[in-house]
Amino acid sequence: MTKQQDSIVWFDHCQSWAGTDRAEIPEDGEGVIRKARLRRFGIDANAVTVERFARFVAETDYITDAETIGWSFVFSGLLERPQSAEVIGDVTKTSWWWGMTGADWRFPSGRREAGSLPNHPVTQISWNDAQAFARWADGRLPTEVEWEHAARGGLAARRYPWGEAEPDDKSVYCNIWQGSFPTRNTCLDGHYGTAPVDAFDPNPVGLFNMAGNVWEWTADRYKVHSLKSAAKTRNALASKSNERVLKGGSFLCHAGYCWRYRIAARSGKPIDTGASHTGMRLAYDPQS
Repeated sequence: MTKQQDSIVWFDHCQSWAGTDRAEIPEDGEGVIRKARLRRFGIDANAVTVERFARFVAETDYITDAETIGWSFVFSGLLERPQSAEVIGDVTKTSWWWGMTGADWRFPSGRREAGSLPNHPVTQISWNDAQAFARWADGRLPTEVEWEHAARGGLAARRYPWGEAEPDDKSVYCNIWQGSFPTRNTCLDGHYGTAPVDAFDPNPVGLFNMAGNVWEWTADRYKVHSLKSAAKTRNALASKSNERVLKGGSFLCHAGYCWRYRIAARSGKPIDTGASHTGMRLAYDPQS
């Protein structure tokens, strides 16, 4: 059985970019357009599934960062209030994020009775985990420019993978939050947590869920390209914490809280960090 997905979308070499001239969250560094010459590359049509990651673990006995650490971050709305022994730290300070013992890729919420669904994206994945999986699958993590190029479907400038139409509490294009975050999700899109990796319409070249569902790790170090003092402070923290760029937003995003499901939007987290909304999608180089 192949370690790669059956459906890989290929892009020819070209000059492309990451960023936008319509920055909504400039402090993230999304407004600076970074150009790069791309070589031919492929990218998975879908995010890596639980089923596919399970094959990797079965073959390699790999232990994820969350399993090693013993706990990970879980969105509180996915659970009824847990026992105090299951929570790491002060729930009142972490607000809607709880540090849950036993949360990992098999049990993203930490509850043994609430395991992952095979065709949903694998979550609770750190950058380290994603790198290990990519090596096994004969792939790699995409760069930020490659990821944006793929999400746009090539060189066309577009705000979202489907075009310019704005998703909101009435229009469904992807798996994001509808309602008032974090207390009320109307689930108009049909999902409270993750959705299957092939849910919703793909972008023009056949890539699914490049907006919403789960954050996807890239190969790039997180840096805000700006001379402002706030950017220097953020970059110092990112460097100290060894942060990498995540793209695409997640099922928790909403324009009123985290408008980061736009193609140019970005986030940065330390390489050992996983959560109930972090996953991955692989890129590939042509076989020589």
